[in-house]
Amino acid sequence: MRANRLREIWAAGRPVVAGWLSIPNAFTAELMAGMGWDALTIDTQHGLIGYAEMLAMLQAISTTEAVPLVRVSWNQPGEIMKALDAGALGIICPMINDAAECAAFVQACRYPPDGFRSYGPTRIGAISGPDYLAQANRQVLTLAMIETADGLRNVDDIVATPGLDGIYVGPGDLALSHGGQPRRDSDDPALMAQFDTIVAACRRAGIKAGVHTASPSYAQQMIARGFDLVTVMGDVRYLMAGRADVTAMRGWQDKR
Repeated sequence: MRANRLREIWAAGRPVVAGWLSIPNAFTAELMAGMGWDALTIDTQHGLIGYAEMLAMLQAISTTEAVPLVRVSWNQPGEIMKALDAGALGIICPMINDAAECAAFVQACRYPPDGFRSYGPTRIGAISGPDYLAQANRQVLTLAMIETADGLRNVDDIVATPGLDGIYVGPGDLALSHGGQPRRDSDDPALMAQFDTIVAACRRAGIKAGVHTASPSYAQQMIARGFDLVTVMGDVRYLMAGRADVTAMRGWQDKR
């Protein structure tokens, strides 16, 4: 089976630098994968991506060394297993609020006796070779999202879940759940304290902490704060950056 490079990066003491995919297109996934990210997450929760598009995007990513992750739309075993069978080497699961929900998520990612994942690795088995079953439980990453007041309150129980590899922080929903606003790259002191609580809990449990960011500078700050994985930018943000060129041209036209 293809080794999960993220585990190797962490073992070497380095943070994982990841990109994000929301556009349902294999070509944009291929372009992003070729940029050199350690990992790319296909977002099937808030992205515009269905199963067929996800499959094609996983195929595009697998032509590079980027590790393919999928954020599923919810904590649904069938959806989790289909993403893994299609080729994901890690799952990010949203809205984990307590230890029971986290255990159900992790177990959906693991074959017995560690979980209840059903055997039928249609694509991943074909590209990984005959040792996939023997290696999958050790290679597949499980990242639970803490992004609610309940999740934060139960963080110590959540991080103690057997087989959980890490926490992925959703800053927007975490801020909303505490009466704040979902601002990009927020430095709100209350949110920073929540980040620190989560990172500290992950350290005590011996698992990794990841966070969603929107710029290299903020991602660097989060690494300095103790996060082991940072998502820096996504396909939509890169495309929307073209607005600056349009604005520059309009300004030039207005001066003529």
